[in-house]
Amino acid sequence: MSYPPEVRRQALDLLVVGEPVKKVAVDLGLSERTLYQWRRRYLPQLRHQRYFPDAGTELRAARRRITELETEVAVLRRATELLRDATSPKDDSRQYA
Repeated sequence: MSYPPEVRRQALDLLVVGEPVKKVAVDLGLSERTLYQWRRRYLPQLRHQRYFPDAGTELRAARRRITELETEVAVLRRATELLRDATSPKDDSRQYA
């Protein structure tokens, strides 16, 4: 059976936003098998980019930010070590009378 392109587009849009195949099939009066075939044929990226079409860009930005934060942490740890060596709490500089 052939369906109009509008019906296919509507079904695929619902699948992209996360609607279950069974619910879309009942709502639109389609068979689940047809929906699975459409999804496999027209939405191959759905497996990898389910709800995040810009996931690759966001992932690269997140990794870049993680690298920056790791660098900052390393600098702060090194600064803490240097300050700890320079001013030991055991060297009391106060004079007692």
